[in-house]
Amino acid sequence: MPAMKSPANVFDYGHGISAVDSVYDRRMQTAIHLLVEGGRAAVIDTGTSHAVPHVMAALKARGVAPAQVDYVILTHVHLDHAGGAGQLMARFPNARLTVHPRGARHMIDPSRLLAATVAIYGERETRRLYGEILPVPRARVIETPEGATLHLAGRELLFLDAPGHARHHVVAWDAKTGHIFAGDTFGISYRDLDQDGRQFSFPTTSPSQFDPAQLHVSIDRMLSLRPEAIYVAHFGRLTNLTALAGDLHRLIDAHAELGERHRRAGAERKHLLMEGVRSLVLDERERHGWRLPRGKVLEIFALDIELNAQGIESWLDAEEKSSLKSRNTL
Repeated sequence: MPAMKSPANVFDYGHGISAVDSVYDRRMQTAIHLLVEGGRAAVIDTGTSHAVPHVMAALKARGVAPAQVDYVILTHVHLDHAGGAGQLMARFPNARLTVHPRGARHMIDPSRLLAATVAIYGERETRRLYGEILPVPRARVIETPEGATLHLAGRELLFLDAPGHARHHVVAWDAKTGHIFAGDTFGISYRDLDQDGRQFSFPTTSPSQFDPAQLHVSIDRMLSLRPEAIYVAHFGRLTNLTALAGDLHRLIDAHAELGERHRRAGAERKHLLMEGVRSLVLDERERHGWRLPRGKVLEIFALDIELNAQGIESWLDAEEKSSLKSRNTL
């Protein structure tokens, strides 16, 4: 059954699962997932601080009061997924925040995360994009390493380590449905490019911890659980997962090959990587028969093209540093 959009900018998928459009860079780009069970709720990823009113309105539309939210669950701490965590936790008196052990310190003290973002975007642009980022008290943070579980009104979620997009990434398997909340590990898939009901998936290799080999493993591991649906942050519920996973594997290899091709390109490397990712997007337009004009497709992918190119470059730099370190220890 197709998702239905409510006036609260919410897409309802049944089984107590819905997605809230966080309206990050544009509409229907970044989803915040809600899980409601037995009158209790969990918020899975938070978007930025600017998304807080959208989340509060969606919960109210479902009859969920702030005191009925038990968990704020982070798949990883990139700010388009976790920037609003502190603001939401301040509004949910009974909630605890769950996060990969590598990401916990950045939620308790977000100063380093914020400083790294300011270094890229500048202070004014960082505030425009992400709003005010608040810390979360240490006592309210639960670390979710491989195999951790939690229960929402008896509904179990199992956390699995899922590196490849980021080393601090987890995915959550819902025991009630067998579905998976995958954050960015299962790629990006924008609904305005669905073609006659056919979905697509494209890897997100954003900086700074893209690892092709690990991402392949994480995708295969999710598929081994045989879920009927996977929920991605960009955007919403995906089905026909075997075909989408095949596309992801092919495109992860294409991103890695692009990096290898331009590894020694010097000052031109950044430009060449951007052009290469742009070409991969346009190749997918032809492969899937997207009817939108080339310019519109590139507009939809504009931020992802830039971030994916940066992620490939970060991966190349990390490999070169590792190789140099190995040589120096011989």
